[in-house]
Amino acid sequence: MKKYLLLIPLIVLSSCGEKNNSISVDNSEKLNLEYAQQFTVEKNGDISHVKINNGDEFILAPKDSDIPDEYKNIKTIRTPVENIYLASSSVMDLFSGINSLDLVKFTSTKDWSMDYVNDALNNGDISYAGKYRTPDFELLLSENCGLAIENTMIYHTPEIKEQLENLGIPVIVEYSSYEPHPLGRMEWIKLYGLLTGHEQEAEKLFSEKAAQVENLKIDDINPDEKKSVAFFYITSNGYASVRKPNDYVSKMIELAGGEYIFTADDLNVDENALSTMNMQIESFYEKAKDADIIIYNSTIDGEIQNIQQLVEKCSVLSDFKAVKNNNAWCSEKDMFQQTGAAADIIIEMNKIITDTAEDDTEFFHRIEND
Repeated sequence: MKKYLLLIPLIVLSSCGEKNNSISVDNSEKLNLEYAQQFTVEKNGDISHVKINNGDEFILAPKDSDIPDEYKNIKTIRTPVENIYLASSSVMDLFSGINSLDLVKFTSTKDWSMDYVNDALNNGDISYAGKYRTPDFELLLSENCGLAIENTMIYHTPEIKEQLENLGIPVIVEYSSYEPHPLGRMEWIKLYGLLTGHEQEAEKLFSEKAAQVENLKIDDINPDEKKSVAFFYITSNGYASVRKPNDYVSKMIELAGGEYIFTADDLNVDENALSTMNMQIESFYEKAKDADIIIYNSTIDGEIQNIQQLVEKCSVLSDFKAVKNNNAWCSEKDMFQQTGAAADIIIEMNKIITDTAEDDTEFFHRIEND
């Protein structure tokens, strides 16, 4: 017994004299996420434990922080991260929103509809480092790439992800496209705030934008008076490409106070179906011809300025109620790259739906009857 009693003071003195920056996991608290469902964050002081619904998890920790023993076997990413390779184009706008573009060094996309990205590419602040499936490993290594942010397309070439990690470049696969709520996609900005050291900016921006949407008070609209909206484009094969009812664009229309024209039964799909599908023009005409508003998706097919151009795409569109009532609109080409503008897009949709849109719209323009 005496042997152990003599050791105790030595242990206590040793622990008191040694600086210990580690943090107990017992003190963790969850990052507040109002809409996002595809990731979670547990914060322990300045250390964040991130889990993504694809099964990935990692630790975000400042460069001088000790890692708690409970996290020793989890991938650690030191923050703020520099020289980031963005292979998910939808993330760029979120980095811009929190003034973190200076931390982005590489992109997998050459053609951008956002001028500030083109300017950064032209002046060398951001470099093209190859597509997600064929990245320029030599360039990424020579410029000390600190992180690759990919979308789920990387799962088509898992060997690329593995090679990046083998070279010492950590990889995050973002799952924002699986978020059921449009603001859930935008709320990923909180994760990027943690990555870049701009957590407060991310929290502030998201809270302000979410409040703008919540203040629309669409519940006051009589269901019988809601305007129906079709969102589509005509494919090169003559089909109408439409959004499925649970797609985030369809949800945006509903959040803006409109009623998306197609139901799951109309499209013969599951209630929770995401993304797009092609319809025969006859079926599209039958359901959408009486829509109060139509919005032509310019992302794939290019912008349309007048009704003649619209009808050239598909002649039956001239019979549509919205065309006859001068309520045909076209999205601007950069709408889908502006992830951080989700709230602003919903608000502008609300103006279109409530007939309060003016000529200064940013994300849509009226297709004129020239």
